[in-house]
Amino acid sequence: MSNISQSKPLQISANTRIKVWYWLLLAVISFFVIRLFYLQVIRYDYYSTQAYDTQLKEYEISPDRGVIEIQNGDSTIPIVLNQTLFTLYADPVYVENPGDAATKITEIIGGQASEYESELRVENTRYVVLAKKLSHEQSQKLRGLELKGIGTRGVPYRTYPQGNLAAQLLGFVNDEGKGSYGIEQALNDELSGTPGMIKAITDARGVPLAGNDDNIAVDPVPGQRTVLSIDLGMQNKLEQILKNQVTAVKSQTGSALIMEARTGKIKAMASYPTYNPEEFYKVENADVFVNGSVSTALEIGSIMKPLTLAAALDQGVVNKNTSYYDPGFFRVGDATVRNVEEVAGSGTRSVGDILRLSLNTGATWLLMQMGGGEINEQARSSWYDYMVNHYGFGAATGIEQGFEASGYVPSPTEGFGLDIQFANTSFGQGMRATPLQMAAALAAVVNGGQYYQPQLIEGTYDDEGIYTDKAPHLVNQQVVSANASNDIRGLMADAFSANFRSYGLSNLPQGYTIGGKTGTAEVPNLDSGGYYDDRYNGTFMGYVGGDEAQYVIIAYTKEPTVDGYAGTKAAGPIFVQLASMLIDDFAVTPIQE
Repeated sequence: MSNISQSKPLQISANTRIKVWYWLLLAVISFFVIRLFYLQVIRYDYYSTQAYDTQLKEYEISPDRGVIEIQNGDSTIPIVLNQTLFTLYADPVYVENPGDAATKITEIIGGQASEYESELRVENTRYVVLAKKLSHEQSQKLRGLELKGIGTRGVPYRTYPQGNLAAQLLGFVNDEGKGSYGIEQALNDELSGTPGMIKAITDARGVPLAGNDDNIAVDPVPGQRTVLSIDLGMQNKLEQILKNQVTAVKSQTGSALIMEARTGKIKAMASYPTYNPEEFYKVENADVFVNGSVSTALEIGSIMKPLTLAAALDQGVVNKNTSYYDPGFFRVGDATVRNVEEVAGSGTRSVGDILRLSLNTGATWLLMQMGGGEINEQARSSWYDYMVNHYGFGAATGIEQGFEASGYVPSPTEGFGLDIQFANTSFGQGMRATPLQMAAALAAVVNGGQYYQPQLIEGTYDDEGIYTDKAPHLVNQQVVSANASNDIRGLMADAFSANFRSYGLSNLPQGYTIGGKTGTAEVPNLDSGGYYDDRYNGTFMGYVGGDEAQYVIIAYTKEPTVDGYAGTKAAGPIFVQLASMLIDDFAVTPIQE
């Protein structure tokens, strides 16, 4: 009984296994049949496209960078354009004989065959660049070789029809296609445009086919066409005047700008030495890329005095006819504020003398009046408020330039030696500002009290060619009162009239108003502290117009070699030549009243 009962379950188990294997096999076959049907019928289009796409290689189409134009009378002309040059590239996977290909390439474009061959043998990459900036003729010859895995594509590069004109203001586009310095950096996103995509299908020999409309997957969008406020004639003459004077006084560098007093628009701006933006890669000293008017924050010297006087006039602590006793020096803490030798000594002075004789003691006395007769926290805080909140020092203006400096204004309540530090700031030492910041502040002081943000953009064109003007941006409507503005214009004009021959001007232009102030600032010794006793920077700041201030001009020279004061002998002649140029050639409105 036991043997029978044991054999029956074994027989059932064997039958079960056969059935299991049968159904399993049927399921596997069904799976493959269904899967095959799914892939070949239902998903045919998808996988067909995927297979096709693996035969395509995508390349970026560089967009044309936005054209830049400047003013030329009643019209505009291009100052930055684009030209198409060609990049030679390769897909090493397809290159069968790198040595032979390298030799043939060398015969057309020059260079070292061994270097090309090395690039053609690079593994684990499908794209190498062999050469850039090839001409159309070179590109055609290379394509004619029909080298397997090697092709060319057009790439836009910047070209400058006006040569070196406004080089630092414009900046350049580096080899990676990114704007560097100047307008090119500040507006890189707007000027860059949007790249397109091209699908370059290789033929049977692996030669990339030239791009055509059928191969474009996404059209590129060109960059924004931009019109600057710069005037071609003013810019040319400013650059020539600046170059001649910087060279004559052996200044290390120099810069100058012309700004419309009632709009903040820059009409001319330059630095010297300069460079060729089309050949930026040949420059050995990157300092020449810097726009000195925008990126150089310095202790600006006595050109601060008109702004100190304007603040005192605006507060009502003095008026244009105020006189005071000047002892010839002031003890401020442990330090002494003195004047230059020519005006040393005590005596009764007017507020006009502070500008006419460039009195450090006079500027210090103005600061005292802001504090009720002494330099104290009230005086420091009041003057700090004007420097920062009225004149905009210590913060970038936001002009369309790369690497704009903010400058520096000391705190009125924190630190050591605050009284002497603020006494120094009243005549332009112990603080730092850029020439552009000073020009914008002076424009506000002489135009009736309105601070306009400095700007270089006159307007832009959209994709459809519609022009949009960029209106002046009013930042502060009352930097100083209209009365204070009118008074400071007159006091600056008086100071210029008393000293114009010192700046190289033989006669004052009749029927126009010119006001100006020199600045000769000691150069800080950054290594040991204090100042050098034999190094000076020269600045000159002023305005030209008729009944109103029309243009503001500022000039800066770094450590010139002159017999006399740097502001008077080095920067002064730049100012008077620019003022004369504006009157003679650019329709400054004369006095009507």
